[in-house]
Amino acid sequence: MKFLNRLERKLGRYAIPNLMYYMIVLYAIGLLLDLFAPGFYMNWLSLDVYRILHGEVWRLVTFVLQPPSSNLFFVLIELYMYYSIGRSLEAMWGSFRFNVYYFSGLLFQIVAAFLFYGIACLVMGQGMIYVSTVGIGSMYYVNRSMFLAYIVMVPNATFLMSFIIPVKAKWLGIFYGILMGYEVIFYLTRYGIKGGGPYALAIIVSVLNFLIFFLMTRNYHQISPSEMRRKARFRKKMNDAKWDSGNIVEFRGRNVITRHKCAICGRTELDDDSLEFRFCSKCDGNYEYCSEHLYTHTHVKRVKGNTEE
Repeated sequence: MKFLNRLERKLGRYAIPNLMYYMIVLYAIGLLLDLFAPGFYMNWLSLDVYRILHGEVWRLVTFVLQPPSSNLFFVLIELYMYYSIGRSLEAMWGSFRFNVYYFSGLLFQIVAAFLFYGIACLVMGQGMIYVSTVGIGSMYYVNRSMFLAYIVMVPNATFLMSFIIPVKAKWLGIFYGILMGYEVIFYLTRYGIKGGGPYALAIIVSVLNFLIFFLMTRNYHQISPSEMRRKARFRKKMNDAKWDSGNIVEFRGRNVITRHKCAICGRTELDDDSLEFRFCSKCDGNYEYCSEHLYTHTHVKRVKGNTEE
């Protein structure tokens, strides 16, 4: 938290406001390329470490053009959802922190791709060989990480599944967590390390980005033992004050704490809705009286620690 605060003070002015608007534009460009030039993204723009090391360094940036899907209908729905979620997170966190979260997700994908490529070369005992890392640079998992962040921030938000069934965000979060774990196992068991490793690693680093960001931004003072003891003592004092206030009466077979109680007759607002209660400014102490006894009672005076009426 302190690190992000310092970083925001120094670099906050460089944050990109409404970042998701620009990302949606890039996705739209990627979708048009996919529709009118199939294969162009995979051959020239994807996050392919082997080709990056051979001079195609633009791939470090252009891999973000990957559209969420090739189905136009579902792409439009996903883009609208990502834009809404991104704008909501930016409104809650501020532009700088949302920028940090989103760009760190992209950076994690790039680092993971290079690590996977390097480990693959070492394991095979060869120099610079071709190993596909395209699956790691998947914007699908970057955006899913953003969706997980939204679920944590607004767990009771409601989504309409199939535009009909309302589902709480927290239940979707549990479902997505299970689904992502299943996908990691599926890719590794079905395609092996070489074929499924990039996709499994893309999922892992997206979750890692989510966990690191939220672990860094939590206020751990709230859950420290001393703070929890302080809160427990405070709650005990508040409860004791309620039960010692004298405003406890029996009403319909149970004890009830009332808001008003006459110091003379003991009547409360539960006895008569038309009763009015006032505190007496001439009494020493908080003495409350009903309208019948407000002007007829004997004033309470305290002299040298003793009470005289």
